[in-house]
Amino acid sequence: MIGKFLTRLACLAAVTSFAWSASAAEILTPARYVYITDFESGKVLFAKDAEAPMKPASMAKIMTVFIVFQRIADGSLRLDDSFLVSEKAWRKGGSRSFVEVDSRVSVSDLLNGVIVQSGNDAAIVLAEGIAGTEDAFAEEMNYWAEKLGMKQTNFRNATGWPDPDLTTTAMDLNILTTELIKRFPVAEYPELYPMFAKKEFTYNNITQPNRNPLVYGTAGADGLKTGHTEESGYGLVGSAVRNGQRFVMVLNGMESMKQRSTESRRLMDLMFREYQTYEFFKKDQPVDQANVWLGTAPKVDLILDAPLKMLLSRKQRQALEISVQWLDPVPAPIRAGDQIGTLVINLPDEVTKLPLRAAYNVDSLGLFNRIGAAVKYLVFGAPTLQKIVQ
Repeated sequence: MIGKFLTRLACLAAVTSFAWSASAAEILTPARYVYITDFESGKVLFAKDAEAPMKPASMAKIMTVFIVFQRIADGSLRLDDSFLVSEKAWRKGGSRSFVEVDSRVSVSDLLNGVIVQSGNDAAIVLAEGIAGTEDAFAEEMNYWAEKLGMKQTNFRNATGWPDPDLTTTAMDLNILTTELIKRFPVAEYPELYPMFAKKEFTYNNITQPNRNPLVYGTAGADGLKTGHTEESGYGLVGSAVRNGQRFVMVLNGMESMKQRSTESRRLMDLMFREYQTYEFFKKDQPVDQANVWLGTAPKVDLILDAPLKMLLSRKQRQALEISVQWLDPVPAPIRAGDQIGTLVINLPDEVTKLPLRAAYNVDSLGLFNRIGAAVKYLVFGAPTLQKIVQ
């Protein structure tokens, strides 16, 4: 139950408070680099050395996929287009899709090869098919990195293959992943992002499983990409949606494939347990009512400019206080949209203030009615209001 009281004080202010009892668990992880965000708001849920330079390994292939998706979206490339496999691509070591030299492979198969199989050969075929050479494609990767705000990233190739000048951060990979999901929504491009959730892909009669452990049983998981080199350790970029809420997670610097699997599942589940979006007021829902002085209506509804929704941890939910403040009564005339007061959101580490506006017009009383209301005020005083809201 939330108590709400309006009393005639020296400043005639109204205050509303909300509080819950809960506690948040401390988050510890062996991952060296972590950056986890809420997709919709961009709120950082957990970070650890998120801006420290690191090697992306095959997680760099997310940018390769992003560029291909962008070409498909702008109409310059189609999934049924095909590219020629060069000897360079065919000879590339590491994880492979086993494309054949001098064969032509569809963009669809190459994308599945990169996303599901983490094929270095498939990534190079795409890079050469789009830009002519892998070096030229790396320049396009860096163009997009700068455009997206990946300020500490430098790509050197389409695969994430070790290179002294290859670098990124957990934050930058999160920026890239968030933009990819936003830019290519499933409703508009149903054939693109869902590739990341495939559990296996077969090419050249060779079936390989998705290397992303999240797609095997983690609720709502639908992507994205793992990476590993001796220098980078084991990493993963993942995303999951539950009850309409999506989180984006970047982990890197783990010691083994098993640790990556266990830790990525544990942290994703922990985020969904610890964080929840709460809706306090819907669009145009009255937050409260102010008394009106000498107006054609005795009260006026106070509303916010937009629905009030907040993503909160258990600890934040416990500490949250929301107050509404205005000088009461409010003199007429009042026009819809006039700022009457302020809604103040208090958390231990931040304070947010939102304007409270009149929901509708309230005109002034006529002369004789104004005299009568003034006399009534002098005799009886201002009203005192007490309400209990469930």
